Amino acid sequence: MKYTTRQKALLLLSDGTIFHGKSIGISGTTFGEVCFNTGMTGYQEIFTDPSYFGQIMVATNPHIGNYGVNNNEVESDSIKISGLVCKNFSFNYSRADASESLENYFIKQNLICISDVDTRALVSYIRDNGAMNAVICTDGTSVEELKVALAKVPEMKGLELASKVSTKQPYFFGDENASYKIAALDLGIKTNILRNFAKRDCYIKVFPYDSTYSDLAAFNPDGYFLSNGPGDPDPLFSAIEVAKEILKNDKPLFGICLGHQVIALANGVSTYKMFNGHRGINHPVKNLISGKGEITSQNHGFAVNKEELEQNANMEITHLHLNDDTVAGMRMKNKNCFSVQYHPEASPGPHDSSYLFDQFVKNMKL
Repeated sequence: MKYTTRQKALLLLSDGTIFHGKSIGISGTTFGEVCFNTGMTGYQEIFTDPSYFGQIMVATNPHIGNYGVNNNEVESDSIKISGLVCKNFSFNYSRADASESLENYFIKQNLICISDVDTRALVSYIRDNGAMNAVICTDGTSVEELKVALAKVPEMKGLELASKVSTKQPYFFGDENASYKIAALDLGIKTNILRNFAKRDCYIKVFPYDSTYSDLAAFNPDGYFLSNGPGDPDPLFSAIEVAKEILKNDKPLFGICLGHQVIALANGVSTYKMFNGHRGINHPVKNLISGKGEITSQNHGFAVNKEELEQNANMEITHLHLNDDTVAGMRMKNKNCFSVQYHPEASPGPHDSSYLFDQFVKNMKL
């Protein structure tokens, strides 16, 4: 790939629909499932969220790059999205504590971006026709060649991606003298989750996605955590088995997003691919236990089967998404286990749901 600026570029969807724009940064092609995020801020945290691995992100906020990037505001060690589609890209930034421009950040990390796209029309199209694979091309490759290459890209359903973003070796986070120890299975964990645990007097050991229950138990933790991550939860046989073993040994367990889906599968409750998914920082959720509403940060394209969950005598729905009545949280009646489909660590997003970290710490005291 070579560096270029403001060349003509296009986004080709798998159904043949084309959106035109201009290239930002490097030249080339990139493939992934196209999705959109409705957040008005926090683009750097979104781009570095491992849950977005394998996806082309469409930013609904019309201005991207206007506050640059800050090296301290990342959710992983690198950009995880496959590519970016936006309306207005800001080459200049006005934030005092920014480390550099977003354009430089993209060039350093080889991210392909297309701007000047009618993102309102694109998002409307995705809403009507569902998430699908797509390719961004900024190097002049013919549409016919792109169609052939795009047809070979696997669908997100059935795709295991946790192995692509999980740590290769265990590592520690927080103060080793903290009051509580947590064993976290890394399926694509966000850094702010670890920060939230650490500031609640927890010491965390993060394990690779394919670690066994014995690996995690050897840390002698007070509780276990299953993280967020990308892809379909169905192929995560190892993680599902770990969840089963944790529950069999009656240990405190907390899951977020993909971890939530893994806990459901460990209890015989299926998951399914959503038509569009939920991605944004303004999703309304009702806590059925407290009766209170929460505005939440969400990022998922799969969900837990509500009917099966309602029929499971050991499970209870604790949170519902108010837009479409999908399962947003659950807990086990006979075990010290709960999970949510959204992101209580926010980053970006509101802090309405941060109490869930306190709840897990309380559960570890029991």
